[in-house]
Amino acid sequence: MAGAGDNIKIIAQNRKAYHEYFIDDKIECGIVLAGTEVKSLRKGAVNFRDSYAEIRNGECFLCGMHISPYEQGNIFNKDPLRDRKLLLRKSEINRLLGFVKQKGLTLVPLELYFSKGRVKLLLGVARGKKLYDKRDSIAAKDTAREIDRRLKESFRE
Repeated sequence: MAGAGDNIKIIAQNRKAYHEYFIDDKIECGIVLAGTEVKSLRKGAVNFRDSYAEIRNGECFLCGMHISPYEQGNIFNKDPLRDRKLLLRKSEINRLLGFVKQKGLTLVPLELYFSKGRVKLLLGVARGKKLYDKRDSIAAKDTAREIDRRLKESFRE
């Protein structure tokens, strides 16, 4: 993600991705948007559900992300579900292509945020979880929460 000194405002997070996938690697990239889409993002009108990234013809595209049309946008509004180009260097695309060619790995958006006035996307290289993996992660969270609760109670006494 971006450095500590950057002015970052998170627009949306894909919490479901952390439940459905193991995140092996993360990469920050820019995204090509129209002006009315940026205005909708400032209002937080975005949905990550079932969105993913794919590499076509040496370029990376984000598919399935819904950005609601801007009310005052009239003729300048774009299709809410259109594919959006991601801004990555050729070496980064080649590295991601190597990950995607491995069985079971996919590219999922994790976060969308403003960094220094620009819209950035945190893209994750993800490996699908099995049902028992999801149960294990839920059980680990529950035990961690219980430990924290007991520690807090012991400090109060």
